[in-house]
Amino acid sequence: MINDVLVKPADGLAWLGSDIPATISARPGGAAANQAAWMAHLGADVVFAGRAGARDVAYHRKELARAGVRAQLAADREAETGSIVIMVAPDGERTMFTDRGANLRLCRADVPPRLLRGAAVLHLTGYTFCEPSLLEVALWLLGEARARGIAVTIDPGSAAFLARLEPAAFLRWTEGAAVCFPNRDEAAVLAGQTEPLAMAARLTGYYGAVVVKLGGAGCVLAVPGEAPVPIAAHPVRATDTTGAGDAFCGAFMSRWLAAAPATPGGRPARPALADLADAAEFATRVAATVVTRFGARPI
Repeated sequence: MINDVLVKPADGLAWLGSDIPATISARPGGAAANQAAWMAHLGADVVFAGRAGARDVAYHRKELARAGVRAQLAADREAETGSIVIMVAPDGERTMFTDRGANLRLCRADVPPRLLRGAAVLHLTGYTFCEPSLLEVALWLLGEARARGIAVTIDPGSAAFLARLEPAAFLRWTEGAAVCFPNRDEAAVLAGQTEPLAMAARLTGYYGAVVVKLGGAGCVLAVPGEAPVPIAAHPVRATDTTGAGDAFCGAFMSRWLAAAPATPGGRPARPALADLADAAEFATRVAATVVTRFGARPI
């Protein structure tokens, strides 16, 4: 779990050392929690597992429940909840200062195997792969999902964190995931290329579908053996881009899961390219609504 502190200076940043009038807002956050909130808000049945400082557990459980998420939160009595200070520029772009706090102490006991019973999909963010202790949990969860025939989806999460890893290792760990949702910078790290169509096509060698998020330029959808499909954005005036990628991911997954009939084992059947394109177009519309307001959650 993450406590977001959003800071939007009234007139941009002034020289350090002076007073800067700003709008400041404390919100619940965290990429995976935001994605879960959007999925549930849009109709999916979602269970979220995570870790928070003991004094914040009730708050985060309540905030997730508001969106319809069932939360399995471990209470950490030694570490505080992770925090991010988000500086929002006049054009809505943001810079984040991250202290991951109790998130770094997530362990297997926080994600009991019973949570996977009846699940159609296990969704993980790349943040879970960026520290040795968390990597152990992520790889264990991936193994459990694969053994149970549960589809896996991956949001790489952070180009800066990915750059500290060996890209080939991340691809090896997550290979076979049904859908991967990198943004432009994350896809460049993983694919070793910079052109969106080429990045998306290259990554289909590892995933069943790839959706490269391009912010105000929309996204690129690619599946193995097919030409990548560019999908246009819905133009809006951005106020705060925080959480737009999370909303995109949650919206895509809610539409994808609703459209994909389940196989006898409960796993989503491989959807047609047209269904994936519909999910991506829906996700761009949802993401466009997020950037016009302050904060990352649907409510």
